Amino acid sequence: MQRRSDGVKYGVCDQSNPFGWRAVLELSDVPGKLEKYLQMNLVLFNFHDVVLLMTAMQCLFFAVLLLATNVSKQASTYFLAAFLFSHAFIPLHELVLWGAEFKFTVRELLPQIYFLGGFAYYLDGMLLFFCVKSLIFRDFSLRTRDAVHLLPFVLALLYMSAVFFRLPLEQRLDLINSEDLVYGWHYVLVEFLCKSLRVAYCVWSLLLLVQYTQRLKSTHSNVEKVDVTWIRTLVFGFLVVMVMEAVLGIAKMFSLYQPYDLIVFEKIGLTGYYTLFVLVNLLVFTGVRYFANFESVREPEKPRKPAAEQVCNPALAEEIDNKMHAEKLYLHPDVTIDLLAEGLEIPPRDLSMIINRHFEVNFYEFINRYRIEEAMRLLRSADGQGKTITDIYLEVGFNSKSVFNTFFKKAAGMTPSQYRSAKTAPQPA
Repeated sequence: MQRRSDGVKYGVCDQSNPFGWRAVLELSDVPGKLEKYLQMNLVLFNFHDVVLLMTAMQCLFFAVLLLATNVSKQASTYFLAAFLFSHAFIPLHELVLWGAEFKFTVRELLPQIYFLGGFAYYLDGMLLFFCVKSLIFRDFSLRTRDAVHLLPFVLALLYMSAVFFRLPLEQRLDLINSEDLVYGWHYVLVEFLCKSLRVAYCVWSLLLLVQYTQRLKSTHSNVEKVDVTWIRTLVFGFLVVMVMEAVLGIAKMFSLYQPYDLIVFEKIGLTGYYTLFVLVNLLVFTGVRYFANFESVREPEKPRKPAAEQVCNPALAEEIDNKMHAEKLYLHPDVTIDLLAEGLEIPPRDLSMIINRHFEVNFYEFINRYRIEEAMRLLRSADGQGKTITDIYLEVGFNSKSVFNTFFKKAAGMTPSQYRSAKTAPQPA
């Protein structure tokens, strides 16, 4: 502690918060006029606090905006709004706990709100997960068993009630001012488990996206037009931020037993604040742009019988093959398993089972196999004379030249140009 000539103490490290520094002014040591001047010019937020406050305000504003503009009543938009609304309380909670001067103002004026915002940590990961799930699966709906996702929130509420909320106000104020609770081993452990749970939800969301891309090939013939890079990038971004917070939780646990310099972890925390600010903006703008037109699929159904008991009907498979050659339903560039099942007058579930078990391919490969056969015919027949290879692959239903070339080389063992000029054309594999 140092003292200026005018009696103001300054430049003291706040040892109760190893992740930051604060300047302490003891107004009792200041003459009357200077005391009034300092009260009128008190800086409540520093730059980092302003970023947190802006993030919270943005989350609230965008949540209201999404709810007001969700005319199609998409479940994914509701979950996104709920995610943003809950996420708004997280930066506010951080401000209340660690704001340079703001935390002292809250302790003096509104100590009752301490730790309330922290419950959002138990909700935002779950809501992000349900946002992704309802976006990619069109038949998604909440079930009774999904209530298990609220269990961490309920347990956190019971824990905080036992160690804080049930206590008289005077005892709660002592815990707040001394910060004994936030540096107690049980609070630090619970906090770390909470941060780890959020990481798990992000990983689960990424696994859902992997499952979606695989499922897409079972229902769509052109998967190249479906872009999931934007949502995968966003979820991965939130994963990075949540991993940072989990790392800080680990550092906090170790600091209880072995004090060390936490300046590196302070920088990690600040980086997380700024990254989160950017991610919230990207999430909303991409959500507004892409959510309405996202190509969703049905959730995979559990087979009613074990795979060994699912007997394929060879006669029905032959009938499907004959109709595919005769009616050329595969020529539609955006044909899906639902459209094909309607054209073949077969339930989509039965058609999917026959494709998987009899033809031993997924729908994506099934459709493109017929397209390659038709392209080979056009390349070697009078019907295809005068047509470029681009004209042919577009005519048979492909939207991507690279995908067409990949399937063609796999079937013919050569490029389309080589196939067209070959004296003897090989049959498709």
